Amino acid sequence: MIGREYEIERLTASLKSNDPELIAVYGRRRVGKTYLIRYAYQKHIKFEVTGLYGGSKEKQLDIFFGELKKVSKKFMEEDQPSDWKEAFELLKNYITGLRGVGKKVIFIDEMPWLDTHKSDFRMYFGHFWNTFCEKRNDLVVVVCGSAASYMVQNVISNQGSLHARLTYKLQIKPFTLFETKAYLESKNIKWGYYHILHLYIAIGGVPHYLSKVQKGESVVQAIQRMCFDENGDLVNEFEEIFESLFTHSSSHIAIVRALGSLSKGVVRDELIKKSRQHGGGAFTRALDELTASGFVSKYSAFDKKTKKNLYRLSDEYSKFYLKYIEPNKNQGENFWKTLFKKKSYISWAGFNFETICLKHVLQIKKALKIEGIHSTNSSWSKEGAQVDLVIKRDDNWINLCEMKFYGSEYTIGKNELANLRNKVVQFKNDTGIGDAVVITMVTTFGVVQNTNFHEIVEDNFTMEILFERA
Repeated sequence: MIGREYEIERLTASLKSNDPELIAVYGRRRVGKTYLIRYAYQKHIKFEVTGLYGGSKEKQLDIFFGELKKVSKKFMEEDQPSDWKEAFELLKNYITGLRGVGKKVIFIDEMPWLDTHKSDFRMYFGHFWNTFCEKRNDLVVVVCGSAASYMVQNVISNQGSLHARLTYKLQIKPFTLFETKAYLESKNIKWGYYHILHLYIAIGGVPHYLSKVQKGESVVQAIQRMCFDENGDLVNEFEEIFESLFTHSSSHIAIVRALGSLSKGVVRDELIKKSRQHGGGAFTRALDELTASGFVSKYSAFDKKTKKNLYRLSDEYSKFYLKYIEPNKNQGENFWKTLFKKKSYISWAGFNFETICLKHVLQIKKALKIEGIHSTNSSWSKEGAQVDLVIKRDDNWINLCEMKFYGSEYTIGKNELANLRNKVVQFKNDTGIGDAVVITMVTTFGVVQNTNFHEIVEDNFTMEILFERA
């Protein structure tokens, strides 16, 4: 198992508890939730069922009953349950008959798919927990789902039978750069930092996607095969992601497409116009669901009074699909080998490098050696100037972070120097802040240390810091 130390520790702690445990695990599709749960609990899982995508109530019950018959022959002669009340009665019957000491784990995977329309699944699951599980100290019930919005609304924030019943919740996120490098090395793929960044920009840290990379390939060959060859593993992944996660995915896809076409973070009103959506409840719900699922990130404004939060598409694969895969299908085996060298790609990759840096703020703070100083992260924008990462520290110091993706050292020329000066001046004037305001550079290969560099740059970090353990 690569990474996931914190998650494994939290899950296995439940095996030592003297109380019944109800745990909710959620995260985007393909992120490794099921693998993690099976790894953490191994021989402790006494019953496991996975919801059937798109299945009716009857088919879900058939799947559930089928799993019961696998773990106990006594159900072979039973009739299939006609509703969830009968199904959970059978599960109680099975658990009651289990022998042995120690915790017994019940694992319900893809819970949102089991909970079909008007099936009363949630009601009877809540009844199962409240009237049976809570009376036993030997049970751990783990519910899991890729539809993060469902898990948050109907399990984590449930106001009904499951209200305040959760022991804890775990959101499983894609691998960090540190974990991605470790995973590739476990497959004897020993690429350098820059090559791993190229891969991360295209497909992110989703373990399932990373598992498709083959030893002996260059990063260009791997992206070509997975994303552009006729039968590539990720050629048609985009539509499958959203259709499987969201019941009505048209609004979600419209928002994702709008954000994917932009090279900056945008405020809500601009996103409504760009996505051609009405700004009512349906839009808000779709945006909240995309944020909860990890596809979209929201960054607070430095001045909280303005409420000008910025939204950006933070799922690397979705961005890469919309920009390069979708419009370039069936372009031949040498397509990516030619395109990745072009300036247009390097420029586009620069914005995505910024997003990756925003996901690795803890590593940037570690490089700044301010782990022990309380600090907050935000964004700031003014007409003609924008900073996507502002770190305000309690030692009266503010870092305006400039993040640049280049194939060599970045040079601060006359125009770049004027731009950086303007950001500092406008930031001070707009916020009226009295703290020290400095420029922090995070680049791929560093910054040429010319006169302009020494005049404006306070901190200078290369991409290696992003690969540190948080």
